[in-house]
Amino acid sequence: MFKEIKEDFNYPEMEKRILQFWDKEDIFHKSIQIRKDAPNFIFFEGPPTANGRPGIHHVISRTIKDLVCRYKTMQGFKVERKAGWDTHGLPVEIEVEKELKLDGKAKIEELGIDKFCDQCHESVFRYKKEWDDLTTRIGYWLDLDKAYITCSNEYIESVWWLLSQFWDKGLIYQGHRIVPYCPRCGTALSSHEVAQGYEEVSDPSVYVKMKLLDQPNTYFLVWTTTPWTLISNVALAVGSDIDYVKVEHQGQDLILAEALAGQALDGEYKIKERFKGKELEGLKYEPLYSFVKTDKSKAFYVILADFVSVEEGTGIVHIAPAFGATASGSARRYQRRVYR
Repeated sequence: MFKEIKEDFNYPEMEKRILQFWDKEDIFHKSIQIRKDAPNFIFFEGPPTANGRPGIHHVISRTIKDLVCRYKTMQGFKVERKAGWDTHGLPVEIEVEKELKLDGKAKIEELGIDKFCDQCHESVFRYKKEWDDLTTRIGYWLDLDKAYITCSNEYIESVWWLLSQFWDKGLIYQGHRIVPYCPRCGTALSSHEVAQGYEEVSDPSVYVKMKLLDQPNTYFLVWTTTPWTLISNVALAVGSDIDYVKVEHQGQDLILAEALAGQALDGEYKIKERFKGKELEGLKYEPLYSFVKTDKSKAFYVILADFVSVEEGTGIVHIAPAFGATASGSARRYQRRVYR
C-alpha cells in the first residue's frame, strides 16, 4: 500500500534516520555475517589520498562503487568491501613541501630525505576524519576498521611478495616506456599525478622545414600543433599508402602529402615527383638544432605510422616521444599541460 509523500517532506532528515539505524544495528557487518558461507565478491577500495580533502567527484565515484557492491550483495554474494588509504606519491610530498616552504628536490635533500619522509608520514592522515564523515554521510558501506595502508610494512611486503610471484612465473621483463617527467620534482610522474595540477595553454600551429641529408635544397614540410616539443624531435612519420609529392615552391623543393599541398603552400608550386609514403621510409634529415649531440644513425629519419592522416597539416607528423607516448602534431589544437 502506497503512502502519499507531502511536499514539505524532509529528505535529509530521513537519510539521517536511516544512517543512524544502520549504525545502531550494525547492518553493514550483518549483511556480511549472514552470508558467511556464500561465494565471495572481492572488493578493495581504490584508495584515496588521506592527506587531501574529499570532493564531489569522490561522492560520484563512490556512489557507483557502492551500487555495484549492493547489487552483488542482493545477488547472494558475501561482499566485505575493504577500505584503503593511498599514502604514497606526489600529492603527499607536495603538501609537505608547501608546509616546509621547500622549492624543489635540492631543498628536500638539503633538509634531509629521512626528515622529509618522516614529515610526510605524519601528514598522510590529516583529513581522515573528513573522509570518515563523508563515507558515513553518503551511506557508503566500507570496512574502515581493517583498511589497508600503502605505507605500512605489511602492505609493502605484500607487494614485494606479489612481485616475487610474477618473477617466479616469468611474467616480469625489462622494457622501455615513455613517462612524463617533472624537472622541478626530479622524478617521473604517473598520468594521474600529471592530471592533479596543470594549466592550459593554447599554442599556435606551425609549419617547419626539415632539410634532407644528401639532397640539396630539399626539405620535408612538417606541420605541428605542439611547437614547444620540436626541441625533442627524433623522427618524422608518414602514412605508408598516402600519396606524397615533391614540389618546387619559392625556390625550394618541399615534400608533403599531395592532398594537402594546396592548403599548406602559399602561391603557386610545381609538382616535380610523386611517390607513396612507404618510399620515404628511412630517409634521413638534419636535426633542427645544431646543439644536438647524438648518434644520428639512431634518430632523425622517416618512419611509417598508421595514425598519419591527410585531414589537415602536411601529412608528415613530427615525433617527440620525450613529451609522451602520443606526442605528435596530429591534432588541430593542443592544450599544453604543465605540472605545478
